[in-house]
Amino acid sequence: MSPVRRCSRTACGRPAVATLTYVYADSTAVLGPLATYAEPHCYDLCAEHSERLTAPRGWEVVRLSDGSAPAHPSGDDLEALANAVREAARPHDRGPEGGGRGRRSADPVEVARRGHLRVLRSPDS
Repeated sequence: MSPVRRCSRTACGRPAVATLTYVYADSTAVLGPLATYAEPHCYDLCAEHSERLTAPRGWEVVRLSDGSAPAHPSGDDLEALANAVREAARPHDRGPEGGGRGRRSADPVEVARRGHLRVLRSPDS
């Protein structure tokens, strides 16, 4: 078996570069970068077939950008980075517990957790 995944289209032997998935509930075809693993309900497509992809009438095609191309930082990205550096450089108030291990009063409060995601609420609300 070849380690290179091939295009799912019949009689096409070119290497796959994109993965196609259908979201039937939303009548949407999603074409994105090649998935890490081959899934049974996804279709791997070569460059030519992914460029020529059309969806049935009434369906929407969503093309996700390829993450392999280097992205240029936007103004928002640079501002967020500058704010993070400022926050990290700001001295933290030490709590009354001694040793500085207490929470700051402006820290958000964790409300819920699902997997690695957390829902945070500001202490003001």
